[in-house]
Amino acid sequence: MLTCIQCGRPLEKDEVALTKKLVNRGATQYLCIDCLAKKFEVTHEDLEKKIVEFRQMGCTLFL
Repeated sequence: MLTCIQCGRPLEKDEVALTKKLVNRGATQYLCIDCLAKKFEVTHEDLEKKIVEFRQMGCTLFL
């Protein structure tokens, strides 16, 4: 099971995909949605909305 490199929480597949989409497509270490929100200075809800947008756009990371 993958864990967040910052807080150690187990990750969901969308959090792995979001790290790849926002940080680096070739990432091998990942951040949870809360740590990503802190990194980009946005809210958790903002990132949840982006996941929905990316999925609707057909991004293959979010299948």
